[in-house]
Amino acid sequence: MSQIVSLRQAIAENVHDGDTLALEGFTHLIPFAAGHEVIRQGRRNLSLVRMTPDLIYDQMIGMGCAARLTFSWGGNPGVGSLYRFRDAIENDWPHALQIDERSHADIASAYVAGAANLPFSVMRGYTGSDLPKYNDRIRSITCPFTQERFAATPSIRPDVTVIHAQKADRQGNVLLWGILGVQKEAALAAKRVVVTVEEIVEELRAPPNACVLPQWVISAVALVPGGAFPSYALGYYERDNRFYKSWNGIARDRDTFMEWMQRHILQTADFAEFRRTLETSVHEEPHS
Repeated sequence: MSQIVSLRQAIAENVHDGDTLALEGFTHLIPFAAGHEVIRQGRRNLSLVRMTPDLIYDQMIGMGCAARLTFSWGGNPGVGSLYRFRDAIENDWPHALQIDERSHADIASAYVAGAANLPFSVMRGYTGSDLPKYNDRIRSITCPFTQERFAATPSIRPDVTVIHAQKADRQGNVLLWGILGVQKEAALAAKRVVVTVEEIVEELRAPPNACVLPQWVISAVALVPGGAFPSYALGYYERDNRFYKSWNGIARDRDTFMEWMQRHILQTADFAEFRRTLETSVHEEPHS
């Protein structure tokens, strides 16, 4: 059952060293604040899962949180590469990173299978792709009814899924709307679920096509206004494209990256302070 707690408590009680951790959000509602708290608390040996690892996972990988990454596309959206991710793959810095690369459809299907407590997902996919040559977890299965061949991959059942949403009520039910990606599926597949929200309200009043996650599937809710920044939260704030562009210059060099993380993440008291410093300093950061 959902509890409304501080972000620090939510992460401390639910995210442990060695966990399989999914921070989901598809361009929209990316849980940056929660990712930063994982970094501050020094979590290690995590198996990270994310359909589209971008800046938050670049930061977590660069700070040594991750031992493994399951993903389907990795990059700085609309800008370029993830240099901390690349450095881990190419040079084992800060240490080696194992990868499990799949397709978008595969990861979505694997979350659904995990939510259904199934050991693997089945899909029509990978026809003509050479990815199965490089990932031995992508296999095939024959339908017992039609003899048709399908792709099969292990289901994804995170120890913890973390998402950001617009609202929660005081009972811990969560409301989110807009581009949702696989947040719902990732939450239902997980053993524990942490949700950061823009506001806590007396009544959700869900608009059409919104998603409501009930309190009994959520472990903890934390009030973190702006918790998806520099991504966006529909109805609250826009994506900070300046920062995404500046990240290339910040992350390309190890020393510059570590200095930036120390200044903006490790030395900030909370996410509100991070957002204030970021908004005032983004034009000062190095660019590629």
